Amino acid sequence: MDVAAVDRSQARPDPSGLRLTVVVFNGVSLGIMSFAFGVFDMAAHHGALPHLDVRVIAGEPDAAIRGGGLECAAPYDPAAIRDANLVIVPNWRSATEPPPAAVLEALRAAHANGARVAGLCSGVFVLAAAGLLDHRPATTHWAMAGLLAEMYPKIRVDASVLYVDDGDVLTAGGGAAGVDLGLHLIRGISGAEAASRMAKFMVVAPHRPGGQAQYIESPMPRLDEEDPVAETMSWALARLEEVLPVDMLARRAHMSRRNYDRRFREITGASPATWLTHQRVIRAQRLLEATGLPVDQIARDCGFSSAETLRPHFRKLVGVAPSTYRETFRTTGA
Repeated sequence: MDVAAVDRSQARPDPSGLRLTVVVFNGVSLGIMSFAFGVFDMAAHHGALPHLDVRVIAGEPDAAIRGGGLECAAPYDPAAIRDANLVIVPNWRSATEPPPAAVLEALRAAHANGARVAGLCSGVFVLAAAGLLDHRPATTHWAMAGLLAEMYPKIRVDASVLYVDDGDVLTAGGGAAGVDLGLHLIRGISGAEAASRMAKFMVVAPHRPGGQAQYIESPMPRLDEEDPVAETMSWALARLEEVLPVDMLARRAHMSRRNYDRRFREITGASPATWLTHQRVIRAQRLLEATGLPVDQIARDCGFSSAETLRPHFRKLVGVAPSTYRETFRTTGA
């Protein structure tokens, strides 16, 4: 399965009468708004959505869009949400703050009337608060995925994908993932040719490979060097290019293999072998970004026997091949 997106969609809006409402809250930035419906404006301008009706909804009293010294009040109130056939919520200021009740009620009503409802980045929390994501797959920005899963355990959160199309409810990760979702929606409404044309006009990929995994920062947990298992983790990190049998790490910690595995899972949530593979892939990411070394050499420097051995682990954890990752993230002049 392509990890860029999950698509379970079926019914599509009629392009001749797309009524799009974008729900904003006070202080939302112009940049966020461009991710929310810029691609739809572009499609309307170039004839792919000839009768697009866009309405910006104030999700709370006196909501205004700001940026670059500009300020623009949202002209419609939540009642307009009910008449839409596509509703987008691009952000919400705080995942832990309850969204306005009037917006939640209007979203539920629009959804019940047959509208498709989409949340981007932190806007996914508004859909979650409305109960529209219960027992569904969903994504959000990778940095907030854990909180979404914790606050709303009924949601099947998948932080690895750029967007999820579950038919009548859609969610996307942060920033440009909103553009990915917009192009996906246009592809379904007006056809693949129209979506590809919009992508060319916008100078973006019509369908990005991989998912959010390639953008996730993976900081090391803080280790207590007094803990014998933590000490072996630090020791192993300095020797990732070497063969590191777990039995050897257990002996270094003066522990039985069983006790070592148990304590290791308490610290990291993973088995020693899984953790080692993950750390080796992270090192490979850094070398792909910062050096011009051949992939085969990078693989050996990270403890893999060859590039062929590295590739399946890299693709599984990052979502794309090492060569694709390098093309996307290599530091200029490295």
